[in-house]
Amino acid sequence: MRTEEYIRRVHIPAPAAEVFQWHARPGAFERLTPPWEAVEIVERSGGIENNGRVVLRLGLGPVSQQWVAEHRDYEAGVQFRDVQISGPFAHWEHTHRIEADERVGCILEDRIEYALPGGRLGQILGGAWTRRKLARLFTYRHEVTRQDVLAHSHNRQRNQLNYGGRPMKILVSGASGLIGSALIPFLTTGGHRVTRLVRKARLAQGRKDGTRGGDGEVAWSPTTGTIDQAGLEGFDAVVHLAGENIASGRWTPERKGRIRDSRVKGTRLLCEALTQCAQPPKVFVSASAIGYYGDRGDDTLSEESRAGEGFLAEVCRDWEAATAGLTEQGIRTALLRVGIVLSPAGGALKKMLLPFQLGLGGTIGAGRQYMSCIALDDVVGAIQHAISNAEVSGPINAVCPEAVTNREYTRTLGTVLGRPTFFPIPAFAARLAFGEMADALLLASARVEPQRLLRTGYEFRYPRLESALRHVLGKEAGAGRPE
Repeated sequence: MRTEEYIRRVHIPAPAAEVFQWHARPGAFERLTPPWEAVEIVERSGGIENNGRVVLRLGLGPVSQQWVAEHRDYEAGVQFRDVQISGPFAHWEHTHRIEADERVGCILEDRIEYALPGGRLGQILGGAWTRRKLARLFTYRHEVTRQDVLAHSHNRQRNQLNYGGRPMKILVSGASGLIGSALIPFLTTGGHRVTRLVRKARLAQGRKDGTRGGDGEVAWSPTTGTIDQAGLEGFDAVVHLAGENIASGRWTPERKGRIRDSRVKGTRLLCEALTQCAQPPKVFVSASAIGYYGDRGDDTLSEESRAGEGFLAEVCRDWEAATAGLTEQGIRTALLRVGIVLSPAGGALKKMLLPFQLGLGGTIGAGRQYMSCIALDDVVGAIQHAISNAEVSGPINAVCPEAVTNREYTRTLGTVLGRPTFFPIPAFAARLAFGEMADALLLASARVEPQRLLRTGYEFRYPRLESALRHVLGKEAGAGRPE
């Protein structure tokens, strides 16, 4: 059996011990899995330090395949190895090694020894494709590792002032959503303890995949107005992300009612319960949305701008107002008005991706409407910033500094994917397909600036649309080449 070797190294300006701990903590696997990969954790037991085992389901188009791997050869602070027991390769061993170097920081090395199935024929047919796939994967992984370790180090200094430097206890609602599923692994790789606030039905089902990255669950039911009051005690921070998906179907009167109630009633229930705690949280971070501003044309919008008109603006206004009781009780409250989140794992980009990949993408309507976007990792970073920074309160625009028109967005996405964008969608066609939702989500214009994030010192990982798209789609232009 002929084996190949792939090696990639990156310098990280942080102590080797911090980088190794990041890999050893719950959530590292989730953080290292690119959003364009269809990977599901079926079962997991143990960790890297005790020969843990993980069973994955890999999506390969219309079919799937299981991959079973074990952690071996653990050396505290230095290395561990992942060995395939069964899966898509004839042979796979992945050694993670971290060593201090002469510069400030350390070298992270990923060394993969692998063999493709099918012998010589498999190498001829799949060799070049596999090498490209590995280069794309580890460019992403090393960028995430470097950025996460530095973010945790920076915020650890803030936590020293606000929380005594100890790991925080954080409650998160909406944990299974696009933002929550990225936030929890990020927080746990930083050493924090995370508890999920979940609906009673989901709590009863349990977690069959053995997913690490949490510290238990607390039950609630926004529909019936019930919540485990005792389970809310003693958290340092609460992050509230729960709410009905606004883009999962046409806005019938029934769906609009669910969208509103899931946000307003759910937020009011949680906030009223937190005010009754003997040990309430120090900070409450709640999702809101730039839909607060409505359709505002070319106006430049800051956190001081008035609310707009229409269904989404009304929902956002009432959603934010439902947190008022916390502020009155002296609990610092940050309201993240989140823009269009960029990730192929969900949201608008996921829906746009296939037609653009097929060369069928184009502008929507006139293309002059502004789109205020933000990379998923910057949403996560903004939440961490709001938790740890005592200056952050009130409305916070969670958008990148560069707002673009739909025409500019279309052109940039086409450039990143290497595809033409010659197929516009007229406004009447969008309205015919999506009804009222088209005017609110596709044709409305919101040119939003993140003034408070910038003023309080948040440093965006991806301040421009193209850099954000290249990262989340694995289309980096010449970055992070292997040594």
